[in-house]
Amino acid sequence: MTAETTWATVPLKEVADVRLGRQLSPKNRTGDNMRPYLRAANVTWRGLALDDVNTMNFTENEAETFLLRPGDILVGEASGSAAEVGKPAMWTGEIADCCFQNTLIRVRSHGMDPRYLLHFLRHEARRGAFVEHARGVGIHHIGAARLAQWQVPLPPLDEQQRIADLMDQAEELANRIEDNLRQAASSHDKAVDAMIYGALFGPPSDTLLPHEASAQDESPLPIGWAWHALGEIADVASGVTKDSKKQSDPEIPEYPYLRVANVQRNKLNLADVARIRVSPERAAQLTLRPGDVLMNEGGDRDKLGRGWIWEGQIDNCIHQNHVFRVRVKDEILDPRLLSWYGNTYARSWFESRGKQNTRLASISMKLLRQLPVPVPPRDAQVEIVKEIATCLATLGNFRARLQTELDNLRSLRITLAAKVYAGLEVVSGN
Repeated sequence: MTAETTWATVPLKEVADVRLGRQLSPKNRTGDNMRPYLRAANVTWRGLALDDVNTMNFTENEAETFLLRPGDILVGEASGSAAEVGKPAMWTGEIADCCFQNTLIRVRSHGMDPRYLLHFLRHEARRGAFVEHARGVGIHHIGAARLAQWQVPLPPLDEQQRIADLMDQAEELANRIEDNLRQAASSHDKAVDAMIYGALFGPPSDTLLPHEASAQDESPLPIGWAWHALGEIADVASGVTKDSKKQSDPEIPEYPYLRVANVQRNKLNLADVARIRVSPERAAQLTLRPGDVLMNEGGDRDKLGRGWIWEGQIDNCIHQNHVFRVRVKDEILDPRLLSWYGNTYARSWFESRGKQNTRLASISMKLLRQLPVPVPPRDAQVEIVKEIATCLATLGNFRARLQTELDNLRSLRITLAAKVYAGLEVVSGN
């Protein structure tokens, strides 16, 4: 390709069939023609995750319309996360007679190299182009009609194949780098767990990871320490439940409130704090105070009980009903020790007791009050907090560097693809 070469761009619908999947309804959950189908949860940045594939009933005519063929590209139609809108993956025929649901849009190429088209759509999703044109509040929908109009660079087939080969190699290399960074991050997290565990209980067992230990065992404690049920040493309260009627009433004041997404292990993520309308009386009951420990009530099983301490970052902030507020009584235990304990040693206690429904796990407030908690003497608490805080500062710097490298890798992927497609020097074919 010379510097003077230019290629046209065309709407996606001119080079591919663009179709929304089949809607899932109660009447389709059973029938004589049950077939596997893919949904948005099966599409990842690395390809298709096929360890959890559901089935529904498709008539023969419906199967003809929604059956997948090798080379089909599946694009996520919607997402609550702006970073996930339009995420694509390619079907290569892994499961016989597989169809797709309306949370996905199928793009079936007519003559274009499917790999080239996959890499281009992945680049558009990564750089946030799809979400800029999405519709909806809370959930971003790209829609089959808008995707069908999307402008696609159209070089000759041999150039498409060359670009696809280049992007395949770049993706493979970037994936290996990402795997190494995430492995290092996982090792870091285990080191944090082990360090906190060791500060509380001494060196962990050679055969038992800290998060696999069970608070149910109520292991022997140093002299002067004691086990207490959480409800004995702290007030435990649930939060506000969203009332859709109140949200449309401008006479009711709004308050910032924390959700499960804000309450993470050993930190609070306050980049996106939602607001909710509640009565001033109810807000006064739920207003967080510095030193309150926040623990997740629900979510994925490994997120039960995780959390951190409120430090008064936002005025008049409250919490939702899926986040418990734990307020230690009479300064009997440093809130940091309680939170560190809940995030490490007590994890298996939460995971083994969580009530599981179809998608999510939860733990009741009654059960949370029974959590066995080790309480050291106050002078020992001061030394333990100092030791853990010092180690966390060092480990935290390492974790921050890893996250920076992951962010840089994502930016490099976008930059590389942008240079590849910019090199086409495309012009509108309309």
